[in-house]
Amino acid sequence: MRHNWWRWLLGIGLILVVFIPSLAWMQHRVTHYKSNYKTPLNPTIMVPGSSASQNRFDALISELRKETKVGHSVLKVKVATNGQVSYTGSIRRGDNQPFIVIAFENNQDGYTNINKQAQWLNIAFKDLVKTYHFNHFSALGHSNGGLILSLFLEKYFSETKHVNIDRLMTIATPYNMESDSTTTRTAILKELIAGREQLPKKLTVYSVAGTENYSSDGTVPANSVNQGKYVFQNQVAHYTQITVTGDNTTHSDLPQNKQIVLLIRQYLLQEELPAKERANNRSGIVRRSITGEAGLP
Repeated sequence: MRHNWWRWLLGIGLILVVFIPSLAWMQHRVTHYKSNYKTPLNPTIMVPGSSASQNRFDALISELRKETKVGHSVLKVKVATNGQVSYTGSIRRGDNQPFIVIAFENNQDGYTNINKQAQWLNIAFKDLVKTYHFNHFSALGHSNGGLILSLFLEKYFSETKHVNIDRLMTIATPYNMESDSTTTRTAILKELIAGREQLPKKLTVYSVAGTENYSSDGTVPANSVNQGKYVFQNQVAHYTQITVTGDNTTHSDLPQNKQIVLLIRQYLLQEELPAKERANNRSGIVRRSITGEAGLP
């Protein structure tokens, strides 16, 4: 009996020696798969600026549909002040690159409101991930929409596990609000700089400025847009500043500016643009790569 007992003990020991490393390896592989697998659904989330509704990007989306000849579906989300989320439109079955516009019942300007809007964006984002089960996306913010997205990425994005943001494009985003100063920092710029280490490290950022006169787009000073370098430089994988000049470069016209539409197609939607379109888009655009991506085409 004693001899048999030792056989059983030896057998159990051998099983554990084989089973435990195998279980650890399997768990490692599952974790690796979850962290590297990308869902086919890869939406572009758009956030408008202050005083703009969920219809702010209608002209841009119409232009993108015409240029890409792809009928990207559009889902519009509105977040009430009590955090209630409402939806208009839908994501069409089989459309892996839909546009999702997130706007707010309280869409007013101001440091306090922009921080509240970042909180409301987080509520909408969590609901979208829970409903549509995507694990990566890109984002576009116009004007203060870029500030809302930047605050969201620093303060709330890490709350949603196993979801990555691939690319962020901000258009005429006043990182230093209305200030034209290159030395004085407003409260929101200070907050963004203080929290910048929380930004996703693999993120690629494009900061686009429009200028009527090389100093302003008529509303936002170019120096304010360029202060974004102090937020993103050496914190994300790639940070590129882009300045667009020429026609339709006033603040409100920028989202549907034809040069910016091409930039969105090329960098956010990852289209392979024909050589002719790439050449046309070089005119009136100045690019400055701050972190990586030197010599963009």
